[in-house]
Amino acid sequence: MDGGWREMDGAAFAWEEEATFSAASVGRDDSTGALRPAALDEYVGQREVIGNLRVFLAAARRRGEPLDHVLLYGPPGLGKTTLAHIIAREMGAELVATSGPVLERAGDLAAILSGLQEGDVLFIDEIHRIPRPVEEILYGAMEQFTLDIVLGKGPGARTFRLDLPRFTLVGATTRLGLLGAPLRDRFGVVFRLEYYEEDELARIVLRAASRLGVEVDGEAAAEIARRSRGTPRIALRLLRRVRDFAEVEGDGRISLAVARRALDRLRVDPAGLDPLDRRFLLTLIDVFGGGPAGLDALAAALGEDKGTLEEVYEPYLLGRGFLARTPRGRVALPRAYAHLGRPFPGEGEGGRG
Repeated sequence: MDGGWREMDGAAFAWEEEATFSAASVGRDDSTGALRPAALDEYVGQREVIGNLRVFLAAARRRGEPLDHVLLYGPPGLGKTTLAHIIAREMGAELVATSGPVLERAGDLAAILSGLQEGDVLFIDEIHRIPRPVEEILYGAMEQFTLDIVLGKGPGARTFRLDLPRFTLVGATTRLGLLGAPLRDRFGVVFRLEYYEEDELARIVLRAASRLGVEVDGEAAAEIARRSRGTPRIALRLLRRVRDFAEVEGDGRISLAVARRALDRLRVDPAGLDPLDRRFLLTLIDVFGGGPAGLDALAAALGEDKGTLEEVYEPYLLGRGFLARTPRGRVALPRAYAHLGRPFPGEGEGGRG
């Protein structure tokens, strides 16, 4: 095996005469592959996670067996998919990838499991969105490397057990609390990915710029990093957009002045807040008196889906001290008032006691 991806055969397995398997549910995803680190030595940030993972990988290779199942959780864009790629490459294995939302029926997952080869790494993104009946198939597959198959229906149904090759399941989720305890407890390695420091993001920007063939000043890389919400995915997206401005309105080189002008045009402020972040906080302060305010009320006032607010916007605002969750609702913190130029009402006001 060469650490690549393998397309799975949709006809590899049948499950109760209704198994379907779409090629879209598993396959290759190299849209950002050129910018991803290919090995642990190239990975920037997440020092504790990388240090421990290095030990676990070395131990598994020394014993000549697959790595124990790995669960990666944390906000989106922090490198969970990248780590799955690296695990496969470090183990000399192939990465077979799918995601929770596409595994709608038991047959979808059974088709993938039955097509795995010895040592493969199965990556399931958004694993918390696997339906419970499908999730239960993973229990035996993860612990005993077996798959219980039901053929037929009703009184004539027959059950037999299929042995699976030993594989490593890497699950990724942004919502650890939505993962069932029986599944969560079957992962031998659990890592939480944290937001990145600005100096780490600056290094990621400089390396990506080199691979893109773009000249970037160190100060410009630091400015892009500062406005990237602690998230490599956002840093790389902003780098591409700043490059566009540099090429069209400049000489192609990204200086500090070019970076600031481009980021201001993109309406990303020095704290990394975009227009919806600011609307979120301003609505909480101006409409709800700083809170506490319920998520449903905030979503209605903003005209946004509450899931988007909770999963995409709130984690950064919470992590950077702009927002707090209380039993009574969301509360704007002093840093939010200072950043938006609003006078802080003081303790005991705005619903704070």
